[in-house]
Amino acid sequence: MREVTATVLENKRIADEIYSLTFATEEEIRVRPGQFVMVGVGGFPLRRPIAVCKAEGDRVTVCYRLKGAGTRTLARDYRMGEKLSVLMPLGNGFYVKENEKKIAVVGGGVGIFPLISAIREYSKNRQVYAYMGFRNRAAVCMEYDMTRGEKLVIATDDGSAGFHGTSVQAFMQDVDMVCPDVVLACGPTPMLRALKVAMKGRVIPVYVSLEERMGCGIGACLVCVCEKTDGAHARVCKDGPVFDVRDVVL
Repeated sequence: MREVTATVLENKRIADEIYSLTFATEEEIRVRPGQFVMVGVGGFPLRRPIAVCKAEGDRVTVCYRLKGAGTRTLARDYRMGEKLSVLMPLGNGFYVKENEKKIAVVGGGVGIFPLISAIREYSKNRQVYAYMGFRNRAAVCMEYDMTRGEKLVIATDDGSAGFHGTSVQAFMQDVDMVCPDVVLACGPTPMLRALKVAMKGRVIPVYVSLEERMGCGIGACLVCVCEKTDGAHARVCKDGPVFDVRDVVL
């Protein structure tokens, strides 16, 4: 992890209240799928945690939803050429074993964005099946980057695009046909909980990236602590954000 001064290359709206921010660092920084950055926004003491969507050379793309004053300031004030203070890369990210050749990714909401980095990385030499959930057609974005794998299923809550239902429901319709070696997931806690319940009793490993509020991003402030199934606690920012679904309480 290091603090870098980055230059904004692009900061644009790509869907309903969703923005894509691309910035350049002074040198190439290796980012694993599932890792995140902490972006400093002028006038706010705390940085904003945002998952990495793409990392190519010295260019990094992150996507974020407008939620509060900080993200709205980021969307409004940071244009091409502006400087950003960024802590990166943070977290442990996804680790896929050599023998895990068929990968299913299941995402919902802003949880699709770290999974896009996984699709881009693992589709180079493995079979990737993607199941991505959105509220409605207006929220659907970055389909091109999700089509690199063997299959993409878009699911919407209202049925306005693709499968009518959740990404978990869409995946469970295919799970026996796909027979993945591993499942990678990210999204709201209720979605991850539903996936955990649906996969109970199967021998397929499931790794989930948790979404938690963060203060520091480096494990010092303990804002993002989650409960583990053995009674212990873990820091999502430093010990995660990716965990074996069997190890965390959802």
